[in-house]
Amino acid sequence: MDIAKGCREILAQEGVNPASSIDFEVNGEVITLTLDYIIDTYMQASNESQLVFYSALKKSLEAKEMGIEKFFEGMGQLLLMTHLSKKFNV
Repeated sequence: MDIAKGCREILAQEGVNPASSIDFEVNGEVITLTLDYIIDTYMQASNESQLVFYSALKKSLEAKEMGIEKFFEGMGQLLLMTHLSKKFNV
């Protein structure tokens, strides 16, 4: 199973364009991440991590108060925090 393709199929079923973007403010600078970028970045992780991402995406559909937008906001924040922690050697 191509997990990235499965993630994009979920977005298509929900009418969400994977080229959509989310803006994050980091230290006064706006950083924009597309849903495609977030998916592609997580797909570089281990197979197990990819499955966790996919499962969490599916669960976000079931959680009416969370939804896809909140899921991708959270995943994008996690990517940025990981990047910043590597950048500053915390």
